[in-house]
Amino acid sequence: MNKSELITAIAEHANLTKADAGRSLEGIIKSIEAALVAGDSVALVGFGSFEVKERAERKGRNPQTGEEITIAAARLPSFKAGKSLKDAVNA
Repeated sequence: MNKSELITAIAEHANLTKADAGRSLEGIIKSIEAALVAGDSVALVGFGSFEVKERAERKGRNPQTGEEITIAAARLPSFKAGKSLKDAVNA
């Protein structure tokens, strides 16, 4: 399912116009993004939680030359599925 298909599904389930559903989806995405940038986590009970994880600096190798390189530390967004979502997928 791509973004436009998701907007259509939201519009049908929530009895909204596609334009309203699109604005709602954009609002949700921007709100989650803003919370993660601020260092907060977002928990949607039954669905899952979004959080930021820290990845330490590490050593790697350039596959073309074999030269050792340093891979910088990074902050990565992460999603952990909730029990209800896991149960629905495995039903």
